[in-house]
Amino acid sequence: MFGYYLDLALRSLKRNRVLTALMVLTLALGIGASITTLTLLRLLSGDPLPQKSSRLFYAQVDPNSLSGYVAGQTKPDSLMGYVDAMNLLHAGRGTHRAALALTQAKIVPEHSTEHPYFSDGVITTTDFFPMFEVPFRYGNGWTAEDDTNRAALVVISDFLNDKLYGGANSVGKMLRINNHDFRIVGVLQHWAPQPRFYTQELGGRSYGDGEALFMPLSTARALNMDPQDIECYASVGNINKLEEAPCEWLGFWVQLDSAKAVADYREFLANYAKEQMALGRFKRSETALLDLMGWLRDREVVPDDVRLQTYLAFGFLLICVVNTVGLLLAKCLRRSREIGVRRALGATRRTVFAQFMVEASIVGLAGGLFGLLFAELGLWGVRHQPAEYASLARLDLTMFGSTFAVALAASLIAGLLPAWRACVLAPAPQLKAA
Repeated sequence: MFGYYLDLALRSLKRNRVLTALMVLTLALGIGASITTLTLLRLLSGDPLPQKSSRLFYAQVDPNSLSGYVAGQTKPDSLMGYVDAMNLLHAGRGTHRAALALTQAKIVPEHSTEHPYFSDGVITTTDFFPMFEVPFRYGNGWTAEDDTNRAALVVISDFLNDKLYGGANSVGKMLRINNHDFRIVGVLQHWAPQPRFYTQELGGRSYGDGEALFMPLSTARALNMDPQDIECYASVGNINKLEEAPCEWLGFWVQLDSAKAVADYREFLANYAKEQMALGRFKRSETALLDLMGWLRDREVVPDDVRLQTYLAFGFLLICVVNTVGLLLAKCLRRSREIGVRRALGATRRTVFAQFMVEASIVGLAGGLFGLLFAELGLWGVRHQPAEYASLARLDLTMFGSTFAVALAASLIAGLLPAWRACVLAPAPQLKAA
């Protein structure tokens, strides 16, 4: 029976080619616009570590003065000072914990014919890699002992390894960074969470290929490698002594594997703030502990204009669906005599309804195919914009399937009213008019 409905639908669409093309184009434009903006929204607001994000938490304390402070309303600073980060790190709370900052590193290639260049680097502690489940192609990270001994070690990214060593195993080789020699202990598999949650507020990019290298925090500071972002909350005597200065420049992450561990750590943070107030270091008792997705929401990572564009695109899709409903209704009215004859020959209302819904489905699938082309064209345009996420604007398998799901749903919704109108037509008046 479905084959019969399909044949009738194709014959009907061929008889009205201009009207059919107009319906398909209308749906395709709406679907293309909505899928383009939905892809961008999904890219910008996605979970960078879906398998673990609920167990990763960003800790915050507030060492600022009481100026402008409103208890219970003023948020703690997003960054942390060295003393507080080390206190939390050495407290041993949580499954893993890491303090980190970003830096600019000057890389000197092995061959003298190649010029040195600067790349983004992460200066952090040993738990960074297991906590964020960073995959390795060769070697591994450094140890806690290496942190303590300020070992001159470095982990490099896959793209830096490809550039410097042609993708070969470079573990054990020496790499000159900022006029100092570092021994490579690990090479990463491709790892670039989108968005880059751990760089928020540290001065780095939120999207892209990631950082070129990772090195121990203690080593980097011993060699006077400065963080990219420094916020001082009091007058600073010597900025070179960041470990002692009243400045914030570190992010602090902790892995907590149960609800009890989260509650205990919140209590620990609150008690830590009270302790620092008793010592005269803190004036405020505010603390915060946000999970990964809560941290991204708090930082408002997704630009407001992207959300607005998505709402506008789906509004445009709704207009396209309404227009398609009008075109299908017009087509139905033009076929009222044909429907009357079919009803007189024994066709039930259900069969007429099914025939029109099959016809609407064909229009939707065709609209989905052309909508996919329009979406690809829209994403191509995004990739040529001067935005850091531009190169990532591509359809994946999920969005590819979503295109046709949206197309089919839109066409079925558009076809409901015309199909109902067709099946309730009384055959007698149409036969008399004939």
